[in-house]
Amino acid sequence: MKYSVLGIFGLVLTCHLSAPAQAVKSAKSTSPKAAIHKKSTPVAESVTTPSSAATIIVPSWLPPTNPVQPTATTVTDLLDTKLEVKFDWAKQWLFGNALLTVRPHFYPQNQLVLDAKGFDIKSVRFVAGGKEKNLNYTYDKRKLTITLDRPYTRAEQYQVRISYVAKPNELEAGGSAAITSSKGLYFINPLGTDKTKPKQLWTQGETEASSCWFPTIDKPNQRMTQEIAMTVDAQYKTLSNGLLISSKKNSDGTRTDVWKQSLPAAPYLTMMAVGEFAVVNDTWRGKAVDYYVEPKFQGTAKAVFGNTPQMLDFFSKKLGVEFPWEKYSQVAVRDFVSGAMENTTATTLRQEWVQLTPRDLIDQSYLAEGTIAHELFHHWFGDYVTSESWSNLPLNESFADYSELLWAEHKYGADAAALVQQQKLSNYLTEAESKREPLIRYHYAAREDMFDRHSYDKGGRVLHMLRKYVGDDAFFASLNRYLTQNKFSASEIAKLRIAFEETTGEDLMWFFDQWFMQRGHPELHISHTYVNGQVNLRVEQLQDSTFTPIYRLPVTVSVWSGSQSQPTDFKIVVTKANQMFTLPVSQRPSLVKFDAEGQLLAKIEEERSQDELLFQYYHARNYLQKYEAIEQLHSKVGDLAVSGMLRNAMNDPFWAVRQAATEGFRRYKGPEGNAVRKELKRVAATDKKSQVRAMAVTTLSSFLNEDFGDVYSTALKDSSYLVVGAAIDALAKAPTVSTREAVNALQETNSPALLHSLSNYYSLNGTADQYQWFLRRMNDIPEDELYTYLQNFGLLMVRLPPVERDKGIQRLEALARTHPNITVRLGAYRGLNSLVPSTATMKATLQDIRSKEKNDQLKAAYSLIQ
Repeated sequence: MKYSVLGIFGLVLTCHLSAPAQAVKSAKSTSPKAAIHKKSTPVAESVTTPSSAATIIVPSWLPPTNPVQPTATTVTDLLDTKLEVKFDWAKQWLFGNALLTVRPHFYPQNQLVLDAKGFDIKSVRFVAGGKEKNLNYTYDKRKLTITLDRPYTRAEQYQVRISYVAKPNELEAGGSAAITSSKGLYFINPLGTDKTKPKQLWTQGETEASSCWFPTIDKPNQRMTQEIAMTVDAQYKTLSNGLLISSKKNSDGTRTDVWKQSLPAAPYLTMMAVGEFAVVNDTWRGKAVDYYVEPKFQGTAKAVFGNTPQMLDFFSKKLGVEFPWEKYSQVAVRDFVSGAMENTTATTLRQEWVQLTPRDLIDQSYLAEGTIAHELFHHWFGDYVTSESWSNLPLNESFADYSELLWAEHKYGADAAALVQQQKLSNYLTEAESKREPLIRYHYAAREDMFDRHSYDKGGRVLHMLRKYVGDDAFFASLNRYLTQNKFSASEIAKLRIAFEETTGEDLMWFFDQWFMQRGHPELHISHTYVNGQVNLRVEQLQDSTFTPIYRLPVTVSVWSGSQSQPTDFKIVVTKANQMFTLPVSQRPSLVKFDAEGQLLAKIEEERSQDELLFQYYHARNYLQKYEAIEQLHSKVGDLAVSGMLRNAMNDPFWAVRQAATEGFRRYKGPEGNAVRKELKRVAATDKKSQVRAMAVTTLSSFLNEDFGDVYSTALKDSSYLVVGAAIDALAKAPTVSTREAVNALQETNSPALLHSLSNYYSLNGTADQYQWFLRRMNDIPEDELYTYLQNFGLLMVRLPPVERDKGIQRLEALARTHPNITVRLGAYRGLNSLVPSTATMKATLQDIRSKEKNDQLKAAYSLIQ
């Protein structure tokens, strides 16, 4: 699974964007991340232990003690599921008939217990020899307990047939920040009353929501083959796991499609999708590779998904295990509750990421491509071999996350891979400010807590370190062993460790223990001196060793002696909290670079002079070394040597280096002012990468009281939405009469990025003319963008007469009270909060919203808003 926005938990996906890239987006409003991370209390508290009376400082990131969450006990093996389903779109019901083939796992059983949430059970029958008989059962709307006709042993398979009605909309509201709903089955625009979106139906099973639409044993350590017969109106296309084995027209104008998957997979990976899709066909080694999109995006489907066969080939060869499943389809759906989901042979993706126009592709192809790689790699790690419990989720998600780096490395080179490494490390370190958990967590409050930047970004970085430690050949040979030995089964972390140990011959308990089983990360301070032909390198581990280990860190240190262009590499192993290493060199070094490969998952503070950092930039062997020099020196941009470095970097072959250098000139006041501005104008107009052009526009807007209207006017006509948005954001701070008409002409755009920027512009410069625009376009804003949009709407209304804003206030209040997405609720609340000084009753309204809010994170965020 790939999630998108985790709202006030601060987990906003920024796949494949460098840190400076994100600055292109407006930072005007406080982000939901900041709202929840901001502390009004001390970051640590003191606890006195009775035994010694010693005071232990408990860090704020230490999570509460949660209950142990063991792997589900397997009483019965689920072998096969056959479903016959049809739908009542008006009632949003599913009428189902399920034939389950099961057997006791080990001990004899005289009952069968199934997960079945919120059903109307019509009948339960035992099936044998072509005959059926009723069975007694009890049902509490969660568990269906069936009394069998006699005890059965582990050598005996048996079948039960259950007739039922699933009513997902009548279930108690569920979901989490990562997966925003847990009702399993979703009818989109079921009555067709919303003319802006198609009628669709789709399912989402992870974590344990498949049992909201069919009876099953809804645990990740079960595996079953399956067959699903879907009866739908004739105009709809269907998709499910496996192959379409028959399609029959019925006399009532409907059609029944039968999809069969002959290889076993976990129940949470079962899926259906129904809608008026266009199906774009591709192929790989004789297997069907299909892309399901809305018809108007048929023309760009190959541009978005077209690398899939190449990915199938690359991953199959790299792992030494050919893609094992019958086919591979990908479907874009509306209103998806996460980012994407790796249903076996039929991945579901949120349409905003993959239904792109040619103009969208200029800016967004990186997001789609990373997601496509991520979900495909799950078909080995997650589908072929499945985590036996949610505690072991990183065995699924860390690998899928790491596939994004592997694909970037293969397709676009080492710098692109390093950019992925940088951004994902940043994602984890941001989350680690507020929580630090072991990767493999046997204690958690709720299953969905596992879907965080630890399981994804941290886990991917741990795998990268493991790869660097054992070497590429051993890494991929170990993965092949793991997949081959555990295929079509459930796994746990020990099996991965054993696969690596059997391959390499080395005991790797130390690595798996410190990185998978313990929380936190190293916090390092690096310093060095040169004396008598040797470098004395000091490495200090500063992390709190009460709650975090002292790490064993194999790492490379590169030393450039004198003016040599190529360094000498030293392999060292850090094992102590404070450790000195002696490195022999021929002369005083120009640069000593710790972790030269940028592989460590760590927070590193490394002492270097300005001259050393300049040397590092000009002699860098990878993107991360260049970026680090730029980032470390940007505060000294007034120095001629530093500004010269940045100007050099603005012509670097790799776009992210150019972008970082362009950002480094924000508010530049040095002696090369005219030359720098001229160079920024050139970049804004001509750089081939839209992210760099957009950053140049944003950087120019940082020069206060200077007129760059000509640049902004040109940027408003750019082919990239990102660049146009940057121009609108710049004009929001420095509006000009000559550009207002051009900005207004963009009001009917379908680009979420432009709608975001327009709302920012109008929040500062809009009039009553834009009031109706805010109300009308609100329905066109993806949930990801609504947080800021709603706040901007509130700021616009501050300038309107009270009598003219009632409808807007009512809309914001309804969203703040009832929207299922907590980030949207927070944005609406903040929008209303803007009106407090000018609306007599608003304080009481906000107090009432706070008092009735049930979400703890949201209540905490409200408490920080003044």
